[in-house]
Amino acid sequence: QVQLVESGGGLVQAGDSLRLSCAASGRTVSIGTMAWFRQAPGKEREFVATINWSGSSTYYADSVKGRFTISRDNAKNTMYLQMNSLKPEDTALYYCAARLYGKSEYDYWGQGTQVTVSS
Repeated sequence: QVQLVESGGGLVQAGDSLRLSCAASGRTVSIGTMAWFRQAPGKEREFVATINWSGSSTYYADSVKGRFTISRDNAKNTMYLQMNSLKPEDTALYYCAARLYGKSEYDYWGQGTQVTVSS
């Protein structure tokens, strides 16, 4: 089993920055790709960014490309999402997710951390 705990959310103004963290515990040696997703009120959960185990490959949703940066520190079992130039439309509950090596689905999810961007 893998446990994921997000932190770093908050209330900020448009144009501000935030850094989210996702701490993993449990069978962390089995974790491969990790990702961030978000869900705004009344909307479905959407993909934000993903990163492979080594950090050498990342991929972003068009809506955040150039503003958000995903990274991970495997020694600390932690993944990050640096969010710059935040916009009100970035307001959402942000979740981290992990999938094990050889798996195609994200089997493990955190509880989410709220990000609210005021205009």
